[in-house]
Amino acid sequence: MSISAYFRLVRAGYVLAREGALSVTEGQGIKGPAARAIKLARLIERRSVRKTGRVERLSKALQKLGPTYVKLGQMLATRPDIVGANVSGDLQGLQDQMPPFDQKLVPQILKSALGSAADRLDKVSDPIAAASIAQVHEAYIDGQKVAVKLLRPDIEERFYKDLASMRAAASLAERFVPKSRRLRPLDVIKTLERSAFLEMDLRLEAAAISEMNENISNDPGFEIPTVVWPQTSKEVMVTSWMDGIPIRDHAKIDAAGLDRKKIAKDLLQSFLRHAIRDGFFHADMHPGNLFVAPNDGTVRAVDFGIMGRIGPEEQKFLAEILYGFITRNYQRIAQLHFDIGYVPKDQSVDDFAQALRAIGEPLVGRSADEISMAKVLTQLMDVTELFNMQTRTELVMLQKNMVLVEGVARSLDPELNMWTTAEPIVSEWVKRKVGPEGIIKDAISTGNEFLLAAKKLPDLLNRYEKMLEDAEQQKQRTPFFMKRWFAVLSTILMVLVAAAALKTLLF
Repeated sequence: MSISAYFRLVRAGYVLAREGALSVTEGQGIKGPAARAIKLARLIERRSVRKTGRVERLSKALQKLGPTYVKLGQMLATRPDIVGANVSGDLQGLQDQMPPFDQKLVPQILKSALGSAADRLDKVSDPIAAASIAQVHEAYIDGQKVAVKLLRPDIEERFYKDLASMRAAASLAERFVPKSRRLRPLDVIKTLERSAFLEMDLRLEAAAISEMNENISNDPGFEIPTVVWPQTSKEVMVTSWMDGIPIRDHAKIDAAGLDRKKIAKDLLQSFLRHAIRDGFFHADMHPGNLFVAPNDGTVRAVDFGIMGRIGPEEQKFLAEILYGFITRNYQRIAQLHFDIGYVPKDQSVDDFAQALRAIGEPLVGRSADEISMAKVLTQLMDVTELFNMQTRTELVMLQKNMVLVEGVARSLDPELNMWTTAEPIVSEWVKRKVGPEGIIKDAISTGNEFLLAAKKLPDLLNRYEKMLEDAEQQKQRTPFFMKRWFAVLSTILMVLVAAAALKTLLF
């Protein structure tokens, strides 16, 4: 790490202390040298900030530090295992809103990024939304309204510098605070870095929109824009315009005669389809990115800079975890954690199942508005700490989005039953992937090596026949012995191939 990275880290600490953000440590049970250091740092806290709430102090401090820290705050909102439940709750309200850059720079940015293709963009408006990495304008192409997204000038350089200081902090934590190693702070920063730099190439966001459009082409109740490729580059992305009622504006939704309960159900089920079925989902589904079609209540999503992706193993894990809680099969949930390697083999499956029962059973018989799927996943992470489970960074965005989606869905329908709403999507996937159809498909997929071996068998037999002919010519062994040896060997080979393929199909 460079010296400048540590200087920027010190500055970040100063800003956090000065703006009163360290007040979030109150009531967290911090003791010893850390508690004394925080108390000393708070001596430079501005008096004026003490009149504000701690959430406001934290939010203002992160906004002042800049876009990288806003992104970090949003990520830590999903990690109560690192910052504690109270701080995590405070950070969940952090919105990615920044002042727009100078409108006078827009024409030159468009010309530099698009060349002559920029000439087709007409009536480019002042920014209608400005976030940490980019801002959005209205415009027209051949009379059709479009959305134009522009990267902030020099944003990459700013992120590189801030991330260097964050890596320095994570390295210090892993070196001097042994308990932090289980949380893998360096991996958290790497996850933040990857998502941030994906956001800083708008061609990748455009590709994400294109991929998701293919995935949801036959899905009901959910819609996203389409990309205008000729006017899209690394610094500029143009998409179709998405009209709609902001999903947080319940009064307008009601005035349009739309069914809020159905909208909430469509939102939750769409997210689960994307995560469990596709392994590819919108990972920033806060209310500012969600709208409702005024004619039929279809959920419309925008801003695809942050996308989540999980592999087949994680998709299966997520589906079966949710299905396990729905069916109260705690032993199955526990075994899954061990099978996928999330919990070390030296732990007890039965003890882990008992801990999971402590999470699931209190939900039985409770009303729908008292049950939180996001809370269950958070409690699950807390329990796994007791069993030395390592943090899985690939699930960070998934957990974050579950919190966001559930919050929006419950605001629309406070009585939404998360479990009965999720059950059709989850059970369909489980039956398709874990039932007979899924077993056969997996067998075909994983059995390729055996099929290849079977295809090679004739060649092997030809080689053995040639060896037999050579042996007979040289009269080194009797023909009877060699024929029997060849027959036995051939039979063994065929039995092994058949047994291996059968095992794949059955198990």
